[in-house]
Amino acid sequence: MEAEVYEDDGTFTNISLADDTVDGESAVLYTKQENELSIMNCDIDGDMENQVEMEEKTRLINQVLELQHTLEDLSARVDAVKEENLKLKSENQVLGQYIENLMSASSVFQTTDTKSKRK
Repeated sequence: MEAEVYEDDGTFTNISLADDTVDGESAVLYTKQENELSIMNCDIDGDMENQVEMEEKTRLINQVLELQHTLEDLSARVDAVKEENLKLKSENQVLGQYIENLMSASSVFQTTDTKSKRK
């Protein structure tokens, strides 16, 4: 998932959440342009403060959704690494046993009796 962050106000754009839902309804994300249009359409008699609060809520919702996806990705990665770790441990045990068997079968690695050679 990629998001473009505007430096001046930190709003996100280009976030695809086609499969995301919140409470059974589609999650709605607002781009900077949509927020600016909403500001222009505000009533002049004091809705600007309410609009600022809505923008902040929208920004926070976008951040939460982004962090949730990141957490899901990291959790899946941890599970995959755990599986790979168990697989490699098992393979190492098999290889270790194989090497021990080869060493015991080889005369190069056999222990020698030094007293019998001196006589």
